Amino acid sequence: MALQESGEMYLETILILSKEKNTVRAVDVAEFMGFSKPSVSRALGKLREDKYIITDKDGYIAFTEKGRKIAESVYEKHVVITDLLKNLGVDDKTAETDACRIEHVISETTFEAMMKHAEKFK
Repeated sequence: MALQESGEMYLETILILSKEKNTVRAVDVAEFMGFSKPSVSRALGKLREDKYIITDKDGYIAFTEKGRKIAESVYEKHVVITDLLKNLGVDDKTAETDACRIEHVISETTFEAMMKHAEKFK
């Protein structure tokens, strides 16, 4: 079964947080996303059950190989789409918000075409 948008958002958040600090726990995810700890715990439990993440006895979160792959893919889409929108003249806040929506529904074909187009402007 395909991962839902919310699952992708959690994986992307874990990746972003892990770039900022060495360890990530549920409380960090909840704080970053502005969600309640019980909601985050349920979502992380589902990601763990589906083998996208693992947690150690102290609650530290790590990716499985497939979890990291999805997180990096979603994050790459976010960065590329945000930059492309900014280059089109969209303000930073709107570009971030729109990229966050687009990154979950865009096809690989369209994304690859966007990346090729974006390369022309680097």
